Amino acid sequence: MSYSTVGLIGKADHEGSRVSLNVLVGELKKRNCTILVEASIKEELDDRSLEICALNTIGERAELAIVVGGDGYMLGAARVLAKFDTDVVGVNRGNLGFLTDINPEDISRQIAHIFEGKVYREARFLLEANVFRNDEHQDTNSAVNEIVLHHGKVAHMMEFELYVDDQFVFSQRSDGIIIATPTGSTAYSLSGGGPILMPQLDALTLVPMFPHTLSSRPIVVDANSEITLKVSGVNTDNLQVSCDSHSVISLMPGDEVRIRKSPDKLHLVHPPDYNYFNVLRTKLNWGSKLY
Repeated sequence: MSYSTVGLIGKADHEGSRVSLNVLVGELKKRNCTILVEASIKEELDDRSLEICALNTIGERAELAIVVGGDGYMLGAARVLAKFDTDVVGVNRGNLGFLTDINPEDISRQIAHIFEGKVYREARFLLEANVFRNDEHQDTNSAVNEIVLHHGKVAHMMEFELYVDDQFVFSQRSDGIIIATPTGSTAYSLSGGGPILMPQLDALTLVPMFPHTLSSRPIVVDANSEITLKVSGVNTDNLQVSCDSHSVISLMPGDEVRIRKSPDKLHLVHPPDYNYFNVLRTKLNWGSKLY
């Protein structure tokens, strides 16, 4: 596929990212692309003639956005770019790189593949959290990986009830609960003992955090379900809902958090040799074949 307008997004004040961004500019200029540079990285680029713009503008105008950094930078960009019909690919300049899968040492070859249409494409769904107080809407936010209900204090329990499509599931005393997408199943949810879900699954995983019971286990539910978390009135204040560990919504005792699939989708582009199980083996240090 030929992209005529490409946006560059990345990690500022990082030498590795600076090198990769300037390599990308060279590759895109060879292909006569219009290059849009997200404002926070304008000082990283040697070419000062490029157009500087906001992330929303990249979403509106670019057919392809390239994110240089770790998964955290990809998540931040993805929450915005998912509102637009923009393909997104990542160059890994972070630690794990579950979402940023272009090797910095292999940018030229991988960019050539992308412009030749030799790519693996997929759409990842997001979640949306809406907070209600006495049935009045208070706040909303979205997440690519997970939405977490938790207390604002470390190692502090809270009480809440969980409903799936208005059906009561359980009441619980715990540090909170993680509601994760398949994309987020290899992130915080995994650390909490949740299962790994293949990205193509239309499912959510619900992972209790340090529940005060021996019988509580993660549950996998249909992603089209509405998840309702009713915060008990006996809780003290300082309760929170976090979206991708980035955006935080404050809660009061008695509030309800209603979580459902967002209408937005993240359109990811992977190199042609992308293999999800290879990613898992590499990033999670799984054993290789015996022979």
